[in-house]
Amino acid sequence: MNTPNKLTLARFCITPVFLAVLLADFPHKFLCAAVIFAAASVTDAIDGKLARKHDQITAFGMLLDPVADKVLTTAAFLAFLKMDLCSVWCVMLILTREFAVTSMRLIASAQGVVIPANIFGKIKTATQMAFVLLILLLGEAVLYVPRFAGCADLYVAVSNVLVWITTVFAVVSGVIYFFQAKKRIDFFK
Repeated sequence: MNTPNKLTLARFCITPVFLAVLLADFPHKFLCAAVIFAAASVTDAIDGKLARKHDQITAFGMLLDPVADKVLTTAAFLAFLKMDLCSVWCVMLILTREFAVTSMRLIASAQGVVIPANIFGKIKTATQMAFVLLILLLGEAVLYVPRFAGCADLYVAVSNVLVWITTVFAVVSGVIYFFQAKKRIDFFK
C-alpha cells in the first residue's frame, strides 16, 4: 500500500478519536479536538499531493479519499448537532448529498468508470474543514478566553450560519456532480 493510501486510512482511524475527544467532558476539549481535526485535515491535503507528485494515483485512493473526508466531517457535524451548534436539517442535507454522491461513485465503479472528486466537491470539503476548525476554536474561546465569556448565544448563532453555508456548498456541489456523472454513467443499467 502506498503512502497516500496509508494517509487516507489514517484519516479513518483518527476520526473516532476526534469524535470521542469532542464529546468528552474535560477542560480544553475544543482545542484538543481542533488539533486532532487539523491533523486529520492535513492528511487530506498531503495524500493528494503525494499521489500526484509520485504518480501513485489509484482507484482505491480516488474512491476512499473522499469517503474518509466525509466520515471526518460527518463526525464533526453529528457532534455539533448533539451540542446544539447546528440544525438537524443541515446534517440531513449534507448526509443525503454524501450518500447520493457515494452511490453515484459505486454505480460508476460497477460500470468500470472511476469518477474522481471535482473542484466543487473539493471546495465543499475545504469549506467544511475550515468552518469545523473555526467552530471548534470559537468554542474554545467562549469557554476559556475572558473577553468572549458572555458570547455563548452568539457562538451558537455563528456556528449555525457557518454550517448552513457548508450545507449550501454541499447541495450545490452534489447537484453539479450528478449532472457531470449523468454524462458518464448509465443510472438504469
